Amino acid sequence: MSGKKVNATPHAWHERTFFRFTLGQRWEHAILLLSGLVLLLTGLPQKYREFSISQDLLSTPEQVLLIRQIHHIAAIVLGLEIIYHLGRILFLMSRRSLPGDLLPTMQDVRDAWHMLQYLLFIRKDKPGFGRYNFEQKVTYWFVFFGIAIMGISGLIIWFPVQATQFLPGGVVPAAKMAHSTESVVMLIFIVVWHIYHVHIERLNLSMFTGRLSEEEMRLFHEKEYERLGGQSGERK
Repeated sequence: MSGKKVNATPHAWHERTFFRFTLGQRWEHAILLLSGLVLLLTGLPQKYREFSISQDLLSTPEQVLLIRQIHHIAAIVLGLEIIYHLGRILFLMSRRSLPGDLLPTMQDVRDAWHMLQYLLFIRKDKPGFGRYNFEQKVTYWFVFFGIAIMGISGLIIWFPVQATQFLPGGVVPAAKMAHSTESVVMLIFIVVWHIYHVHIERLNLSMFTGRLSEEEMRLFHEKEYERLGGQSGERK
């Protein structure tokens, strides 16, 4: 989710910070995070019913119904957030002001190859990145298509009678397989890829604060920093 405004303001300790995400974008991320977490916590017990914790949660028909209702509410919240996100993109496109920073390019392929060579000690320097690096683009598009798969398959599971009026009956078990498999793939991706790159490799809180320090801009978004000329901030 990219933003157009880029400026910098001083920290309390006189360090310039560069604007990165709007308040709306941060709220989108928070809703995505919370609704996704609820979906995982209510969906995985239904997939892995053989575990004791799942049996405790789903021990009675009433509890099964409650878990499913919570799952559906979280799905609706996530669906509304996605509709808002797509609507915002279409609005920006209509005004010819949609930033293209998150669109994959051949430069991302070159950057990934450069990074691989760096990790294998073939090259001594890391690639310089713009507003978003290839790792962040992979995260965005993986989540985007993952949610699309989960959403379509989830609707088929939720409304099987209506779905089979237009689609063959085999679509329901196929949707169940796709839905449950994609949930596990998403979980693995988030834990192994996203959390590592955002919180373990370095602690990046810009999606919560909306800003990056000047040092972080130079180290992790060198091309963006150079494009701005390092002049978009002020220091007390």
